[in-house]
Amino acid sequence: MNNPANVLPDSMKGIQSIIKAAHSAGVPRTTMELAHLRASQINGCSPCVYGGSISAKKAGESDERLFAVAAWRETDLFDDAERAALALAESMTRLADRPHPVPDEVWDDAAEHFDEKQMAGLVLWVATTNLFNRLNATTKQPAGAAW
Repeated sequence: MNNPANVLPDSMKGIQSIIKAAHSAGVPRTTMELAHLRASQINGCSPCVYGGSISAKKAGESDERLFAVAAWRETDLFDDAERAALALAESMTRLADRPHPVPDEVWDDAAEHFDEKQMAGLVLWVATTNLFNRLNATTKQPAGAAW
C-alpha cells in the first residue's frame, strides 16, 4: 500500500511539529542522525536506514562512522555523548526486550551528557523515528522511495 502518511496527508502536520520541536532542543544534528539510524536499523526500516544515512552525510557524518553504527559498542569512533544517545535509542526501540525498558543506567548516562531540554528532544526524535519505522516496515516501503 502507499505510505499511510501519503494516504492521510493531514497526519503529517502533527508529526512535522514534533520533528521541528525535537530538532530545536540543542542536540547536535549528527547525534540525532545517529540515533535515528540505529533505531531504524533495529526495526529493519529500509527507507529510514537509507534516508537516514543520506541525511547524516549531509550533516557531515563520515562513511566510516555510518558503517559502524550497528557495532557502536565495539568501536572508538563515537564519543561518550553519542554512545549515550545510541544506548537510549536502542532501549527506547527495544521496549519489550527487558523488564525495565529503559534501564536507569542508560537514562542516567544520557542525562549526564544532555540537559532536560535535549533529553526531551532525543526522546521525541527516537519516538518519532519508531513511528516512521513502523509505518514503513508494516507497509513494506522500499529503500530509496520518495514519499
